[in-house]
Amino acid sequence: MENLNLIHKVFIENDSYVYILKGIGVTIEITLLSVVFGTILGGIVCFFRMGQNKFLKCVASAYIAILRGSPVLMLLMLLFYGVFAKSGFAPVTVAIFAFSMHASAHIAEIFRSAISATDYGQVEAARTLGFSKTEAFRLITLPQLTRIARPVYQSAIINLLQWTSVVGYISITDLTRVIYNTASRTMQPFITIFGGMIIYLLISYIIYGIFAYIERNEEREGETL
Repeated sequence: MENLNLIHKVFIENDSYVYILKGIGVTIEITLLSVVFGTILGGIVCFFRMGQNKFLKCVASAYIAILRGSPVLMLLMLLFYGVFAKSGFAPVTVAIFAFSMHASAHIAEIFRSAISATDYGQVEAARTLGFSKTEAFRLITLPQLTRIARPVYQSAIINLLQWTSVVGYISITDLTRVIYNTASRTMQPFITIFGGMIIYLLISYIIYGIFAYIERNEEREGETL
């Protein structure tokens, strides 16, 4: 009974659950939008990285090296307090921009590694049969790329979710900031932080579940064919 009262005090009283839900919403918003934009940008960077233009190839390589080697928190603060300090952009917008850039460097390498691991002989065979480069990529390379990259890509999304926990440094009230504020207000840091970890774990396993569902559907379709 005492433990239930403590949980009620920490997570229910004074509308704590409302603020936690709002924090979850902010965290998911930043994560999802950063995944979308980071994937698009990562695809473009990968295209330049594997292209024939030496200048663009060097630029893409430098972009990947710099962003992969830079702490995401430093990038976030550099953009918020430096590059966009006088732009009037909302903190959430800057956070999405920073995480999209950081994620794109990792995703570009994931794509590049996956493409390198595909069977190029099948592409050559398709080309000899009259397929265009676009058709060969869409029908031959892309399905293999998706299958090879999926495990690492889903891990990159989980990492991105975890990276968002630093957005409180630029005055964004995300899940981590709400948990910190709640722990300070209730003077119950252990149970509050432990509860926050459970929430992050639940979100992570929902993401894993989504990917597992997609994989099972593809296996069923493959068996049907």
